[in-house]
Amino acid sequence: MEVVIQPGAALAELAAEAIIRLLERKPDAVLGLATGSSPLPIYRELIERYQDGQADFSGAAAFTLDEYVGIDPDHPQRYRNVIDDEFTKHVNFRPEAVHGPDGNAADLALACQSYEEAIKAAGGVDLQILGIGTDGHIAFNEPGSSLASRTRLKSLTPQTRMDNARFFDGNVDRVPRHCLTQGLATIMSARHIVLIATGRGKAEAVHQMVEGAVSAMWPASILQMHPHVTVLVDDGAAGRLQLADYYRQAYEHKPDWQRI
Repeated sequence: MEVVIQPGAALAELAAEAIIRLLERKPDAVLGLATGSSPLPIYRELIERYQDGQADFSGAAAFTLDEYVGIDPDHPQRYRNVIDDEFTKHVNFRPEAVHGPDGNAADLALACQSYEEAIKAAGGVDLQILGIGTDGHIAFNEPGSSLASRTRLKSLTPQTRMDNARFFDGNVDRVPRHCLTQGLATIMSARHIVLIATGRGKAEAVHQMVEGAVSAMWPASILQMHPHVTVLVDDGAAGRLQLADYYRQAYEHKPDWQRI
């Protein structure tokens, strides 16, 4: 796990550059897309690079991490709509190349199995973008989630619903109680994981993820077991890291060719 501590704008640039380099060497790359506020600067940076002719998504595919259950297909907070509005409709993804779990399926268990199979059929995720919740969840894998979990139905915790109420006019009662989410083992199957976190509100979760014990109580801690994880954090999110000075020194003296 590599921890990069930089100002917020620089974090988005680093992530975007990694994605652009991936697309240059593998035009049909499969990207894993997260929703929420943390990845937004990455998407804005990629849109700007695309508009400048620096990025081409025409051969790529994308899979979103999760979806609310029972949310209206036209609802602005349906994650498939969110990722379109925030990113994919602003670049040249083929419409059929962007996929999300079906939270309105008649058979939710079958929908989860089908989503797993679709990711596998696409060749697996080459680069997965992640955020992290204040309680350490990634995707909607809440504390207590199985570290071996695959795409499945989950109940959202009160904390997550409170965190997400800002997207529903501040009304927690409007936030769905259930979701479909890629599991921790599904996420761990990605070849490269790039997690971005900013602000002091994420500091404890980042500390537990990077330096704590691997535990289902802090689901993101499973990323310690992945061979290629890049954690991008600003000073606020790095505020609880005991080895912050080491992480800064390691990145400062990293060979230019190595990148992230």
